[in-house]
Amino acid sequence: MGRPILPDAVDACLAIPCIQQATQGIGGIGGVNRHALITQALRRVTQQPRLGMRGMNVESSGHPGDPSEILDAAPGLGKFANVMKLLADLLPIIAFFAVYKAFGGSDGVYAATATAIVIAAVMAGVARWRTGHFERQQLITLAILVVLGGLTLALRDERYIKWKPSVVSWVMAGGFLASRWLGKKTVVERMFGGNIEAPAAVWHRLNLAWVAFFLVLGILNLHFAYHWSTEAWVNFKVFGTLGLSLAFTFVQAMYLMRYDAAREISPGE
Repeated sequence: MGRPILPDAVDACLAIPCIQQATQGIGGIGGVNRHALITQALRRVTQQPRLGMRGMNVESSGHPGDPSEILDAAPGLGKFANVMKLLADLLPIIAFFAVYKAFGGSDGVYAATATAIVIAAVMAGVARWRTGHFERQQLITLAILVVLGGLTLALRDERYIKWKPSVVSWVMAGGFLASRWLGKKTVVERMFGGNIEAPAAVWHRLNLAWVAFFLVLGILNLHFAYHWSTEAWVNFKVFGTLGLSLAFTFVQAMYLMRYDAAREISPGE
């Protein structure tokens, strides 16, 4: 999946990098780690190519063979690499949050926006240097950030940057919806379907659930942007978006536990 889908990492969580990282942890909650289906399926999430629909194809961010070979050969190194990747995804939003809290008010929004644009551009360049290519979703979210962030700075109007999470959410909703007809699998099946056998109707329902989730998330963002203080909006942008995304992913993972694995997992795995 995307790499929330980010750019401004709040949206990276929407675009699923944070969701992918979270699914690794879900396997160790309560009794889930004892269920072979979910343990293997969640582990496989990090090994799947990312969003694979036409026009929105986001490839794996590591070098060829990294997701499987490195994770299998050196589990500790693989976990460290995943943590570092997640931190890189979150860096723009962490910087946005820190700069806003340092300055506060409209001046804080403008300074935070400029900081986020610079860091997001740098992270895109670093990804290009590491992998030899730009990731399409990263470029899409970076472009949205540059356009809306640029308007915010040029017009000194914070409303534009407040629209950014909603625009990214709705772009993601469109991507999930389009995957129903473009390609052989929906985005949700690419996320969870490696070792899970479920009827096509189930994958379509779960995929539509993500479409609805992103649509609602975009509406919630505008609610906070227009009816709450800027500080409340920033807090929702950082903590609310991440929390809702993780909770929604957890619910879907629990729902998929009812389906058998596509292949048996030996006790040693």
